[in-house]
Amino acid sequence: MSGMGSPLLPARRRIRQAIVILRKELRDSFRDRRALFSIFFGAIFFPIVITLMMNRVADRARDAETLAIPVLGAENAPALIDWIRQQDGVTIVDAPAEPELAVRNKDVDVVVIIPKNFGERFSGSRPAPVRIVSDSSNSTAQPAVQRVRQLIAAYSGQIASLRLIARGVSPTIANPLQIQEIEVSSAQQRAAVVLSFIPLMLMIAAFTGGMQIATDSTAGERERGSLEPLLVNPVPRGVLVSGKWLAAAFAAMLSVALTAGLSVAQLQLVPLQDLGIRFQLGRNEVLGMLAAILPLCPLTAAVQTYIGTYARSFKEAQSYMGVLISVMMLPALLSSLYPIADRVWMYPVPVIGQYLLLTSYLGGRAPGILPFALSAGAAVALAIVFIQITTRLFRNERIIFAR
Repeated sequence: MSGMGSPLLPARRRIRQAIVILRKELRDSFRDRRALFSIFFGAIFFPIVITLMMNRVADRARDAETLAIPVLGAENAPALIDWIRQQDGVTIVDAPAEPELAVRNKDVDVVVIIPKNFGERFSGSRPAPVRIVSDSSNSTAQPAVQRVRQLIAAYSGQIASLRLIARGVSPTIANPLQIQEIEVSSAQQRAAVVLSFIPLMLMIAAFTGGMQIATDSTAGERERGSLEPLLVNPVPRGVLVSGKWLAAAFAAMLSVALTAGLSVAQLQLVPLQDLGIRFQLGRNEVLGMLAAILPLCPLTAAVQTYIGTYARSFKEAQSYMGVLISVMMLPALLSSLYPIADRVWMYPVPVIGQYLLLTSYLGGRAPGILPFALSAGAAVALAIVFIQITTRLFRNERIIFAR
């Protein structure tokens, strides 16, 4: 069966036909719970999980500020214990009888052990041992462990300075170099590194939002046998493909918009100040991120429509989708290992260009018009190429009727 309808149909009629296909696919898909799940799950689930995780991290940071330190052998170092008690938010409590077992069982986060020979070695100006029992595999305990280490290191530094002064030596002699750090990044840029999960969530939403619709309207309809009656209608193959593609792209854009809105809302629920983060995600930043990621939705929808048409079954199409989603996550994963520098040639590269624009706007740096134009133009052009290839597949009887 070759393409139905004359290729000389007026453009207005083709657009009306494409809109009819679009409405049909959206109506059928939004009646499907799986399609609704694919749109709303990623948009809702990930922001909620991230909010809970960040609130938990903030709780740990606050717990470290009000710390109860179990000490075994406190009587062996009364001066050290008195100094620790004077610090804000710190109290000394009795240690368990078996410190290592208690830490291993996560009954306590950390235990400080002061041996009996502490006083003798301390009085003799020799290094006095202080043991800190901790479990590095327990991420929950790390803020408390770090606070204990800082306290003991601070006390050690004070005693070292007093001993040098007592011997008529300036403490500055022990510090021949004075390190002065110059930070060139803004607070917004440093916060963007911590909040790098937001670009990742938006990119995943751009991929998963329209995946169910694209797969079901191609491979799914072919398996159910509902694609053949649709092809009997006097509608060009390109119009059919365009309608299905637009439906998937619309769902992807809706998923991205929901994810962006929930990401902004979640930041209002997270005590960023407790994490040492000064960050502001205003209207300009949100609009900039949406302008960066929305042009990717037509491309992901076009690729998914092509895969759904090419795959011999619905399950085969889903297996291909699972491989492709790793491509969406690759720039974010690589950037954590190898910093990605902004280069003009990177912006037209799909996925990488969008990720660079997202991180730039999240960090409060507007990259300019050219990067947006290059990124959006390349994504739309590549989407058109995939739509043309998919249209050719729709004219192939072996592809359409192979079930």
